Amino acid sequence: MADQFSTPLELPLSEESLVAINAHLSQLSPQDILIWALTHLPALYQTTAFGLTGLVALDMLSKSGHPIPKLIFLDTLYHFAETYELVQEVRERYAVDIKVYKPEGCKTIGDFEKKHGEELWQKDEDIYDFAVKVEPAQRAYQELGVHSVITGRRRSQGGDRASLQPLEVDETGLLKLNPLFAWSFAQVDAYIRENNVPRNKLLDQGYRSVGDWHSTQPSREGDTGERAGRWADKDGKTECGLHKNFSEMKLRAKLEEQRIPGEEVTTASEVATPPA
Repeated sequence: MADQFSTPLELPLSEESLVAINAHLSQLSPQDILIWALTHLPALYQTTAFGLTGLVALDMLSKSGHPIPKLIFLDTLYHFAETYELVQEVRERYAVDIKVYKPEGCKTIGDFEKKHGEELWQKDEDIYDFAVKVEPAQRAYQELGVHSVITGRRRSQGGDRASLQPLEVDETGLLKLNPLFAWSFAQVDAYIRENNVPRNKLLDQGYRSVGDWHSTQPSREGDTGERAGRWADKDGKTECGLHKNFSEMKLRAKLEEQRIPGEEVTTASEVATPPA
């Protein structure tokens, strides 16, 4: 049965429309959610760090009978060698166009550390997240004209993701589709194995989730979370910044650039919003 939504969706979405869309998508399989998105979501791309869920979505898209949306890969410069190998394997396997975005003005770790200093992730993780993920993502969206993205987030990953809906709208108006929002890790893993989907080799070496090499370690005995080993020394941290409030992080980054050496900067939630 055809749905009642415009093709493509008219933006901005009203809250009423978003609720109706999520009620509709919640009844569909991930494959059908993706096919719906290819028809309804304007200027659609897939953002990916080549985690398992994103790879499942990509494989499903490759079998949909429709052109695969272009991928956006945010190269923090600190990925494992195995991640870069996976990027190339995916490019060759699916013949997909991967748009790579790095921190502004940086091509190498040396460039980044010359601009921001060494071990920025230790000194100020919010500024680091903004520099390597948030700003490059926003730059990609602006340069490519992105209005909608496919993500690899799922409810069972916990933390801020526990209440995910199939479709979300962030504070900038970007539509975020979470096609596997209701899948468990077991379902994702089974799909990967049954369909011979490429995966990061580190997952066979005790890692459960793979990010930057400096903030990712193999899971330890007793770890139960799907993302165990990510930010293990950061209590309560569950996101890299890409799905946090963009305006707050941008404001804090600007204040950090302008501050007097030795002067402390308050957390993003404590920074007052500037007058319009």
